[in-house]
Amino acid sequence: MKLVADFPYLSIYLHTSKCQVLEMQWKGFVNSADFRQAIKTGLQLARQYQIVGWLADDRLLGAVRPKDLDWSFTYLHPELAASGVERFALLEADETLNRFIIGRKYEEAALPFALQRFTNLEEAREWVCR
Repeated sequence: MKLVADFPYLSIYLHTSKCQVLEMQWKGFVNSADFRQAIKTGLQLARQYQIVGWLADDRLLGAVRPKDLDWSFTYLHPELAASGVERFALLEADETLNRFIIGRKYEEAALPFALQRFTNLEEAREWVCR
């Protein structure tokens, strides 16, 4: 696992042992502009490293504004699929309301790749690279 980008609110790691996976490890609340820039950075790295898996570690992610969440679903997921992502592992937010809102959004989405929710990081890492 190699750290490929680091911000006060997010660390992005590249896993290469079994397959190419990006792990987006949120550290806490992030404002709207930084949230969107972080997603764009992740996508840039996904293309650069030709990843096949994306692991969103949302456990410490603070509240996300609904318009930013909508934007991420419109912008991120089609781009990930176009870049070759086959699996998306989601470590759900610790904060109950955030977990509910994001979880509901994923339930309603027609995603172009396999999605699995997790509470355990090691299980998420194992699944995303099967």
